[in-house]
Amino acid sequence: MNLLKLSASYIRQRWLTTGLNVLLLALGIATIVVLLLFSHQLERNLTENAEGIDLVVGAKGSPLQLILSSIYHIDAPTGNIPVEEAQEIIEHPAVAEAIPLALGDSYRGYRIVGTTHDYAALYGAELAGGAWWSGTMSVTAGARVAEEAQLRIGDEIVSSHGLTGDGAVHASHPLQVVGVLEATGTVIDRLLLTSIETVWAVHGDHAEDDHTGDDHAEGDHAEGDHAEDDHAEEEGEGGGAFHADEEDDGREYTSLLLTYSSPIAAATFPRYVNSQTDLQAAAPAFQTARLMSLLGVGFDALRGFGILLIAVAAIGVFVALYSALRERRYDLAVMRTLGASRWTLLAHVILEGVLLTVMGTVLGLGLGHAAAAVLSRAVAEAQGLALAGWSFVPAEVVLAILALGVGVVAALVPAVQAYRTDIAQVLARR
Repeated sequence: MNLLKLSASYIRQRWLTTGLNVLLLALGIATIVVLLLFSHQLERNLTENAEGIDLVVGAKGSPLQLILSSIYHIDAPTGNIPVEEAQEIIEHPAVAEAIPLALGDSYRGYRIVGTTHDYAALYGAELAGGAWWSGTMSVTAGARVAEEAQLRIGDEIVSSHGLTGDGAVHASHPLQVVGVLEATGTVIDRLLLTSIETVWAVHGDHAEDDHTGDDHAEGDHAEGDHAEDDHAEEEGEGGGAFHADEEDDGREYTSLLLTYSSPIAAATFPRYVNSQTDLQAAAPAFQTARLMSLLGVGFDALRGFGILLIAVAAIGVFVALYSALRERRYDLAVMRTLGASRWTLLAHVILEGVLLTVMGTVLGLGLGHAAAAVLSRAVAEAQGLALAGWSFVPAEVVLAILALGVGVVAALVPAVQAYRTDIAQVLARR
């Protein structure tokens, strides 16, 4: 007697009830799969993009905003900081390395980041073609920017003021793409990298032309592109942090990415910056943990909804099997007369529950990954986060096992009833 074919046949006979229970179970599993994928990948992305950065120093404001804008590039900066004040931070004994950032412009929504070559090294970025940016008015494009904006080496682009791509256009200062980076899977893939002098030059001349008092520039930046080119090549070749000099008066950075020189600096330096200077220090590890805890409230609510759907589906499986059992008592009694044991009837009913659960689980996993793939594209376009819908999370195995367990438990009571079937009594009533 082939129990698998027999169980499948009974399931097909009740296709409407079966489909409803399978769909409920699938929706519950899909909801949890989406949460597992997003929470796991989001935490991994936050950790990987902040790796190697102990502290971010910038203008006073929200610490979380400072982290989001300077590391993940998904929020507006808190402001700018004078080079003179930043230089005091860079030269502090507690700081081993400092990477300055100058933000404020974008190209088609992709952010242009003025920085040093150390920033690219922080993410292990390598050239796929061309060269690193040097001097002024040259940019190296991240892999995703180059692909989606169809940028090629030698192309000229015109940046827009602001981070959304709809600000004033710096038409008089075109930037040339001199290189394209290999994909790294980090935030650098969606950035255009250039020298800080480029940001200063573009903003300085733009401020003079428009007389608008740009937040990210001072009016005294048009001191000659040749002098800035010479300065940039001296600093850009080494890729190190910039040093303040007389020409830097009035110029600003957006933030500094720091690494500590000793473990004790982690306990003392942030307090020093926040209390003894006009700047703000924010620790990525603390702020990302805070962000995950804030998001965790929403994740927990959706996870609870998914569990509720699974529970409702389990009850549905139980009711369906129990109701079907009452209708099939005669069939089960006949099976007993043909030689089937009590354990065979028990296994038959449990197998039905397992088949229903397997169908719901497989459908739920597929729906969950498909939904995550669609949502990941929307999230990537809106916030620039690299999330993959078709990646695998080990917790999915646990989820599948638990779902199968739910199916077995739901089928257990009907299976015991089948095990206790009294052949003589059932046949006599017939």
